Amino acid sequence: MWEEYTERLGPCREVAQNLHEYFRAVYKVVTEADIEEFEANYRGSDSEKNDLIDLYEKFKGNMNRLFCSMLCSDPKLDFHRFKDIIDDAIAAGTLKTTKAYEKWAKKISKTEPPTDPLRKREKAKKKSDDLLAIISQRRSERREHFDSMFSSLVNKSGGGMQSSEPSEEEFEAARKKLES
Repeated sequence: MWEEYTERLGPCREVAQNLHEYFRAVYKVVTEADIEEFEANYRGSDSEKNDLIDLYEKFKGNMNRLFCSMLCSDPKLDFHRFKDIIDDAIAAGTLKTTKAYEKWAKKISKTEPPTDPLRKREKAKKKSDDLLAIISQRRSERREHFDSMFSSLVNKSGGGMQSSEPSEEEFEAARKKLES
């Protein structure tokens, strides 16, 4: 993709290539492991709490909009945790309650909280690995089942190795039988 972009640049191509090389030298390539490490450090941190409070104020308690903007958040995992943080801030006088928040909090209070929202994501990834293993195992079991069914059909039909024409010995035996 980068090559396609630089080809369209024409005379600025060399400048763009130099900039690309400069930024690759200064900043490392972000991997999935880097993102997971950031998420593990961010979730439950003071930085997350401050971001939550800032977004609460920005969106005036509209939690649906807040979840769209909150880093590393998942409404299914974080709703009770975020509610507790915001309720504490409201009780401390740091935040003011809003109608939108009260409506959301009332709805959330009726649901059961996740057992451990900070660890749930690791389990979800493990479950996907387990799912892949289960799919692979079932695929191999189906293949073995198909192979055994095919082998039994071949054996029932006479081994499958016989040709439609008789061998020389069988032909001679059949000819002699017909002549006599």
